Amino acid sequence: MQFEYGLSGKWLELLKEISPSLTRALVLWDPAITAGIGQFAIIQSVATSAGVDLKPVDLRDAGVIERAITAFARAPNGGLIVTASALSTVHRDLIIALAARHKLPAVYFERFFAVAGGLISYGVDRIHQYRQAAGYVDRILKGENPADMPVQAPTKYQMVINLKTAKALGLTVPPTLLASADEVIE
Repeated sequence: MQFEYGLSGKWLELLKEISPSLTRALVLWDPAITAGIGQFAIIQSVATSAGVDLKPVDLRDAGVIERAITAFARAPNGGLIVTASALSTVHRDLIIALAARHKLPAVYFERFFAVAGGLISYGVDRIHQYRQAAGYVDRILKGENPADMPVQAPTKYQMVINLKTAKALGLTVPPTLLASADEVIE
């Protein structure tokens, strides 16, 4: 998941753009995976210049997630960043429900979070990746040696904004952000 690192800084930028009063962000991450460490490091580097204080929370279990989000939501001007990991996917419904209950704007790494009611997602366009992979399979089946083929990083990303969620949170999505979205859920 090394390709996710570059996206991590964008998550905080998007959160700050959709919620300009944001001064604090709770980052749900998995320090047990290498990508989680890299993602958090990039978010930290962006947070300094954005004037946002970060509070990291290890994605261990539902109880930890619920306590952390509930405690964090007691103070104003907060938001949530959900980093890429299997644990965030496992706890997707809980995280989305808690963000809604506590009126926290949240940015997610994958489209299915926004489709399920999350505010905004920004991540790799998986369909495009699968198409690229199919091209590699074709080349291998035609006899090309996989060891001679370069590793390709994702080249296409997608942003999904859920306007229904934005309205429920009392947020007005800036027109420039709306115009740059690949998909808008109304």
